[in-house]
Amino acid sequence: MSQTAAKTTTEKRDATPPSRNGGLRGHPWLTLLTVAVGVMMVALDGTIVAIANPAIAKDLGASLADIQWVTNGYLLALAVFLITAGKIGDRFGHRNTFLVGAVGFAASSAAIGFAGSIQLIIAFRVLQGLFGALLQPAALGLLRGAFPAEKLNMAIGIWGGVIGASTAAGPIVGGLLVEHVSWESVFFINIPVGLIALALGLWILRDARSEKAAKSFDVPGIVLLSGAMFLLVWGIIKAPAWGWGDARTLAFMGGAVVAGVAFAYWQTRAAEPLIPLGLFRSVSLSAGALLMVLMAFSFFGAVFFVTFYLQNVHGMSPVDSGVHLLPMTAMMIVGSPIAGALMAKIGPRIPIVAGMLFTAAAMFGMSTLEAGSGGGVMSLWFVLMGLGLSPVMVGATEVIVGNAPLELSGVAGGLQQAAMQVGGSLGTAVLGALMAAKVDDVLPQKWAAAKLPPVSGAQYEGLKQAVQVGAAPVPKGTPAPVAQLITGVSHDAFVSGMSLAFLVSAVVALVAAGLGLLTKRGSVDAGPAVHI
Repeated sequence: MSQTAAKTTTEKRDATPPSRNGGLRGHPWLTLLTVAVGVMMVALDGTIVAIANPAIAKDLGASLADIQWVTNGYLLALAVFLITAGKIGDRFGHRNTFLVGAVGFAASSAAIGFAGSIQLIIAFRVLQGLFGALLQPAALGLLRGAFPAEKLNMAIGIWGGVIGASTAAGPIVGGLLVEHVSWESVFFINIPVGLIALALGLWILRDARSEKAAKSFDVPGIVLLSGAMFLLVWGIIKAPAWGWGDARTLAFMGGAVVAGVAFAYWQTRAAEPLIPLGLFRSVSLSAGALLMVLMAFSFFGAVFFVTFYLQNVHGMSPVDSGVHLLPMTAMMIVGSPIAGALMAKIGPRIPIVAGMLFTAAAMFGMSTLEAGSGGGVMSLWFVLMGLGLSPVMVGATEVIVGNAPLELSGVAGGLQQAAMQVGGSLGTAVLGALMAAKVDDVLPQKWAAAKLPPVSGAQYEGLKQAVQVGAAPVPKGTPAPVAQLITGVSHDAFVSGMSLAFLVSAVVALVAAGLGLLTKRGSVDAGPAVHI
């Protein structure tokens, strides 16, 4: 292709689609506002529900396993369906997919609020996860179609800031609603947000599909990929309870590998594959997907323990702990648009590498925290972590979505979100196992060194499980000096395990920084677009 022809093709792809409806239909920045409102529900839901879980358990008499499924059922449905949901958007249009996702998410949220049993709540949470999976890739596909290449980083940066703000608001809003209204209100809050997203979507959103978009579905591919994702995520979720060497864990992990290999083989045979393997010929896109897995492993896996540290070791309420995490989330909110603007000028490579190095430094710093560390020290590392994560979240997303053709923008968005879900689940499970092993190793020594009465058998198992979440199991009527010793030993053992988790997270972040060197700005030609 001549330079003139190449320039013309690039200008076609980068040109903002002409607007209709008085200049509002398809307007890039209004499109960003609309999709931000939709994904805000999903991001808010990721943290707000955790605050409601104790109240749900108390009100409905639910067991710990039931309450775990309120979270796991949602995450499992989300992870399994994301890439297929992206393909649905590529096939039927991201606008329609987004609108269905917004309405379905709000409706399933209302159903959860009206459910009278824990079984119905779990069922509707699974449904909520499926609709949430429709929303997120569709949002990225709409941004990919609405913004010219040189402004996509900025758009994704603002989009990331909205997600960061919603995630940060979750514990605070959830705590206030549960305390002053009811646990049901945590779900009812999605109804007005969903209606706003629907109204804006009908008014503003406009599809920009490629003429190369698939005209059929790869049903065998969907079945194989969904099966592989289900087996993998289920195995990760259950591994801490079963044990990583347990036959059941190995069976699920092995099944995921077999299904994954079968899926990859089928993609080479299918007429219109779900994920054309040629997509991964882009080194940058492949590096971006793996980078997202490692980033989520490091971040979600490690931060999982911070809430236990703040609430059980420092004795904070859920709302207070959410407030103490604001330095990190505030930096993500502020840093994401700045990172997007910076990448528009110099590309994603340097900001991503610098961001992962900042994140690694923050993780190393967090590993030095002690049971009595003050809020100022914690805030310092939280700020550094937020600054580090901002360019990585924005950059890895743009690298994945921007290096995919327009006709696969939904699949690329699903791949980005699936990578984050798998990485976060894997990080929580693996670091949780390492943390539990460390507590099991140091607790008997610290207990004996404090000259506390020896414990064994079932009593020790109960003690260990309490310490693994930062609690100090002090029996009623224990003399104050002994209670103080038990509390000190329990918290020290927990912090030892948390420190190991943060050290491993730091190493993973350093590996991710190396991967960042392989990334580059999206450069794939989208091909002719059909505006709807």
